[in-house]
Parts: sequence; C-alpha cells; structure tokens
Amino acid sequence: MAQPLIKLKNISRYFGSGDATVKALDNVSLEIHPGEFVAIMGQSGSGKSTMMNLIGMLDRSTDGVYEVSGKDVAKLTPDELAGLRRDTFGFIFQRYNLLNTANAEENVEIPALYAGIPGHKRKERARQLLTDLGLADRYDHRPSQLSGGQQQRVAVARALMNDPPVILADEPTGALDSKSSEDVMALLQDLHKKGRTIIVITHEEEVASYAQRQIRLEDGKITRDDQPAMQPHETPADTHNEDGKQNIAIGAIESVKMALRSLRVNIFRTALTLLGIIIGVAAVITMLAIGEGSKQNVLNQISALGTNILNVRPGAPGIRSSGDNATLMPSDAKAVAENISNIITVVPERSGQKTLRLGNIDDSIAVEGVGETFPLARDWNIKEGTFFTQDDVNSYAAVTVLGTTAVETFFPYGEDPIGEYILVGNIPFEIIGVMESKGAAPWGSDQDNTAWVPYTTALVRLFGSNYLNSMTIKVENTDLIEQTEKDVTELLIARHGAEDFRARNTASFLEMATETQNTLTILLGAVAAISLLVGGIGVMNIMLVSVVERTREIGIRMATGARRKDIMLQFNTEAAVVCTIGGMIGVALGFTMGFALLIFGVNIAFTPAPAILAFACAVGTGLLFGYLPARKAAHLDPVVALSSE
Repeated sequence: MAQPLIKLKNISRYFGSGDATVKALDNVSLEIHPGEFVAIMGQSGSGKSTMMNLIGMLDRSTDGVYEVSGKDVAKLTPDELAGLRRDTFGFIFQRYNLLNTANAEENVEIPALYAGIPGHKRKERARQLLTDLGLADRYDHRPSQLSGGQQQRVAVARALMNDPPVILADEPTGALDSKSSEDVMALLQDLHKKGRTIIVITHEEEVASYAQRQIRLEDGKITRDDQPAMQPHETPADTHNEDGKQNIAIGAIESVKMALRSLRVNIFRTALTLLGIIIGVAAVITMLAIGEGSKQNVLNQISALGTNILNVRPGAPGIRSSGDNATLMPSDAKAVAENISNIITVVPERSGQKTLRLGNIDDSIAVEGVGETFPLARDWNIKEGTFFTQDDVNSYAAVTVLGTTAVETFFPYGEDPIGEYILVGNIPFEIIGVMESKGAAPWGSDQDNTAWVPYTTALVRLFGSNYLNSMTIKVENTDLIEQTEKDVTELLIARHGAEDFRARNTASFLEMATETQNTLTILLGAVAAISLLVGGIGVMNIMLVSVVERTREIGIRMATGARRKDIMLQFNTEAAVVCTIGGMIGVALGFTMGFALLIFGVNIAFTPAPAILAFACAVGTGLLFGYLPARKAAHLDPVVALSSE
C-alpha cells in the first residue's frame, strides 16, 4: 500500500497541568492517504479543532509521532514547518480569516508571496482563481464589501493559490446560508475529483455526507472511522514555482508595499509616530548647523587677525593678568625686530578706554597706541586718508585714525572726518584716516569702535607710562612660527631674567577655538540626538501595539506559509519605512528651519555630514527599535495567534 500522506501515531495533546489538565486528544492514531476525502466529526469539545491544528502543523502534540509525507514534524524547525505547511496545506477557515486591509486579489496572493512567486505570476493566478470561483468583478473589493459566501470563495481561492495537495477546511459552511454551503461543498467535491486530498472538520452530518470517509471524535478519542477501500485518483500536477525554492525571503519591494498598506490603515497613529522621528532628525540637523555656524564665525574672526601672528603679553604664564604689568617695554619690541629672523614686522601696543569728544558728542571708546606698521601686521587696509608714519611715531604726533563705528558715532550725518580735530581725553588729535570695517573681534568687542594713535604719543600724553600691554609680531614663514615663538621667548627671558610674559600664536588660538567649538557642537548634537532616541522609543511602542492589534493577521500569514524571518522582515520593514519617511521629512524640515534662522541673523553653516548622519540614524533607529516588536510577532504561536480576537 502507498505511503500515507498524513500519519498520526499515538498522538496526545494536553492543555494545563496537574488536576486542571485537559486531554484535547488522547492517544490518537490515524492515517490519511493521497486523494482521500475525509470528514472529521464531533461535537464542541470533542477535540476536532485540536486535530485540525495538529494536522495543519499550527500546533504541536504533547506525545506521539506526526508525519507528513514521511517527515517527522517534531524534528522540524519553525521555519521548516512553515515551508512544509505552505507547500502541503491550503486552509479554509470557518471565519474566513481574510485581511481586512487587503482586497480580494491581495488576500489570495498571500501564500504565493511567501513561496517567492514573482508578482506578475501571482497576480495572474489570483485573478484566474477568482474568475473560476465567480468573483471576476470582485478583484479590488475588500472583505467588508463582500458577502459571507463571497468571502469564503476568496478563502478557497487563497487555499488553492500554491496548488497544495491537501485542502484543510474547518467548518467551511458554519457561517453560510444553505445555498452558499452547497456551493462551497460542491467546490470541495470538484477539487477532490481533480486529485486533491480534502479534510473537512465539521459537526454537521449533512456536510460530512459529502466525504468518502468519516471519522468521529469524542472526548479526544476516535470512536468511529469508516474507512472505505481506496479509489485511485488523478494526482494534481506539481505547479509549484521554482522561484519559491530559490527565494529565501520576501522581496524588499513587496515588504515595503505591505508596510505602506499597513501604515495607511491607521494614518493618524502613523503621523504621530512620524512626528517623533521628524522632530529628532530636524533637531539634529538644525542644532549641528548652528554649532558649525558658530564655529566658523569664531574661526573667521580669529583668522581675520592673521594666521601668521605672534602675540606677546605681560604677565607670567598661568597667571591671570590685567595687562597693566610693567614688564614689556618698547625696547623689547625693538630688540625682537633686530635680533629674530623670520619676522616681517613688530608692532608695540598700549591700549585703554578714553572719552572722545567732538562738538556736543562724546563717547568712551578703545584707544590703541600702535606702531606705524599696524596695518601691515593686521592686514587691515585704510578706507580713507592715511595711517600715521614713522615720523609721527618719533615726533609724538597728536594724530589719530578712526574705525568706521567711531566715525558713525561722531559724524552721524556722513560728514568728511579727515582733517577734523577730536578731543582724546582733553588733548586735541587730528583725524588723518579711517580704517576699513573689520566687525566683531573673537572676544566679542567691536573692532571698528576704536581710535588708533602713535604708541609713543599714547605712552607719554594719554596713559602716562612707559610700558606696553601687548606686542604683535607678524611672521614671514608660518611653517617656522613655532620656532620663531621659541626664539622670541628665549630672547625676552634673557633680557628680563625671568619669564614674566606670555607668547601665543594665532595657530594655537585657532586650535583652541576649534576644540572648544567642536565640544559645543557635540553637546548640541547630543541634546538633539536625545529627541531622536525618544522618537525611536515611540516607534517601538507603536509597533508593539501594532503587534497586539494584528495578532490574528500574523496567525493568518503563518498559516499560509510565512516563516519567522518573513514576519521579522515585515515588521522591521514597517518600522524602517516609518523612520525613512520621517527621516526624509525631518531633513527637509531641518534645512527649512536653518534657512529661517538665517533670516533672523543666526550664524548657520550646513554641511552634508549631519544630514546624512541624522537620516542614517533615523533608519537605524527604525531597525533597532523595530527589532523587539518584530521578534515578538515572529515568535507567536500560530494557533494562539489565529484564535486571537
């Protein structure tokens, strides 16, 4: 005799434990051969539903051996079970178990989707099946738009999609009227004539009468098995698509399509989930752009001082100084200029605040006593007039050059300042020039609100002292600036007998400012990243809720052949799609917010890296926080998932 298609040997299925143990099946043995039409009958509680779940590999037995086509199902992994279930059984459920979010055609395609059949072939076969079942005009109708009989026909079409050898029907007429019931049973008879094995689970004698073999269950035991002599039947051709054996996962495009369909079902909740990701990504881009803009602003201001500048100030290193220490003299500047190579010029400086008066206007501004080469040292050009000369320095001339802000203060109506006299303190100074605008200094003061005078005049006539509070040295070769700084330091130590000054170059200022600004940028980015993390947690929560709400859908997919990896991929894809869409909108919003801030004068510097990083983090967040919900969904027990309300 031919090998049985289905073989149960001493199968038991117990639920609960101890005194509360329920023996749904108790030491049942059964063989079903290819081509049989079997009705498994019994009243409610007899164990027939448990029998169906075991035969369909939706559940596992407590004891005994169950073989399908000679394979012991107890030795198969969950994914191997899913593959065998997909290729062997077509399920027709009592409550249809159609996906409400999909139309008739999409519901029918589900088994072929997990078999890896290409999309055009799936669509062609699904439409052919629906046409054969009288639903040619119902392809795009959702279950809620179909009658009970039409929904059952869609379920039959889905069961036939992969052309399985066994049709397993659970109370196929339980929710139908008499006419629809007759139609469904006629379909099953026709399928049986074409060689399929039909197993019907029912409590109705009329339905069971269609079967050649009737098996009755009572209290988990077989009490009757009317087994007729086997009749030869035509074996259905193997129409399984070889693509299903080659593809090990759902195609990425199909996963995205299913994800978008699922997300559209609850658009408001999806929008709220997107909002967290959008805000997080936009915050990262905007915050980092602000940080980068601030960094560039500071670096530009320092660079405006010149990248080849050495600055020497009085006061020992590590000791805070006000600049009034009498340790740096004009003679030191002369000695450095004469004895150190790699120097273009040395500018002695003595500065302080003084009140300037012109007519009825007075203002307290910075007055800097400098050498005649100050414009050369600072790369600062004259806008109008001239700068003072060496002769002016030597003769203690009372001449001054004003910054543009000072000119606007004392000449508010646009008068020509050249040749006018202005009181510095109580001493009249002739205005001989106006410097070009430089803007704010790195330390925040307005460099243009300044009056420059010869340092000799400043020492004798304005400040009454003979010491400097800084010395600016312009270096010729910036590659040797470190060595030049060392030479200047050694020379001044030799002159003073101690290191009572501090020498720094603008390169070190740039390095220090860069490190500071990088730290601030990282801080801003970390704060913004927290919002992205919160958005990710929101995605996880929403996906967990989605798993609970869609438990029955997961059971349907598993019953039609979805493996754990397929369920994992689907839910992970949904989370990734949410975060990808949110990431793209967040990137657009981040740039929009940045440009809006530019209008209000905030320093913004966009670079590709933060946008790429934020978008990648958004997608990564979706995959990371979608994993737990996806894993929970993939590890659901099919029979438990199907019984969920």
